[in-house]
Amino acid sequence: MVATSGSVGSGAAGAAIFADSESRRYRYFEPKGKRASHYEDVTVDVQPDPERYLIQDWIIAFPDGKGAYGKHSTKAQSSNWHAFRAPDQEWERTHYQRQSRIEVMIQSVISNGRKANAHLAFTRAWSKVLEVHLGAWKHAEFGLGTSLMQAQRYGYTQMINNATLTNSSYKMRLSQDITLYLAEIGMDIAGWDDEAGKRAWLEDPMWQGTREAVETIMGATDYLEQYFAINLVFEPLVGELFRSGFLMRAASANNDFMTPAIVTSAEGDYERNLANTIDLIHMLANDEVFGAANRALFQTWIMKHARLADQAARLLQPIWSMPHSKPISFDEARQVSEERFTKILGELNLSR
Repeated sequence: MVATSGSVGSGAAGAAIFADSESRRYRYFEPKGKRASHYEDVTVDVQPDPERYLIQDWIIAFPDGKGAYGKHSTKAQSSNWHAFRAPDQEWERTHYQRQSRIEVMIQSVISNGRKANAHLAFTRAWSKVLEVHLGAWKHAEFGLGTSLMQAQRYGYTQMINNATLTNSSYKMRLSQDITLYLAEIGMDIAGWDDEAGKRAWLEDPMWQGTREAVETIMGATDYLEQYFAINLVFEPLVGELFRSGFLMRAASANNDFMTPAIVTSAEGDYERNLANTIDLIHMLANDEVFGAANRALFQTWIMKHARLADQAARLLQPIWSMPHSKPISFDEARQVSEERFTKILGELNLSR
């Protein structure tokens, strides 16, 4: 065990020693509160850093000499990357426990719904919406999850990696849940086409704006840009718009209580991911040394990704007119998403 969080010095014989190495107090890190939480105990400094404890430099390095992790993986800068703590305090065990509870709930809803033939009471138009457009949406979730999986590899600290990877896991779980849900109800609905969603994602003009927005995020080489664009731009302008502004509102009006149970878990996921992202970006935007440069960088990310998200949202508009019962218009749902986006940016003193 290492008994310090201080710098490395040299002893009389030239051997490297840790500052405060003779202290009787262990001071690995400065906890956010008075006492370290369980999350901090199992997360902080799990990923070694030569600036803190690795006196022999990175344990693993690439052939060109670069260490396993580096601050150059994002254009954002920080005086102390290790200061970030995820508000959801999620780590491996709590993450698996939460995912397991969600899966049990979802499978229970699907199983009970099928036993009651609830899906056979869907209006014909609503069944087609699920077959084609919910089937297309699972590809968006999978793409975002893949992007976050890539991004987490480059996070400079374990706390950032944890928040990004759990975010990815939620997206992958939802994509899988939608796939299994549609496959199960599709077995009982006459004329159901399991490939309709994939074709819509690849070919339907309504989905090409969303596809472009997702693939642009996936193609970003800055891991923090990916995390930022997904949770602060795409999700409020497109993700919540489609999930809460359409599926959650229109489902019950079209005799469907099953789909909202699948979708509501994603909205809960997003609240956690959003809180984590806001805390990290707020820390960077208000950094005493790099705050101004970071805010200017974030504005360029907003301009780039908000334009694509706006285009994606507009192209999805015809879907709101497809169900037999239309409890909310696209314009009403879009207004809510715009207000949400503006509020998120306002918390960070950013703007369009």
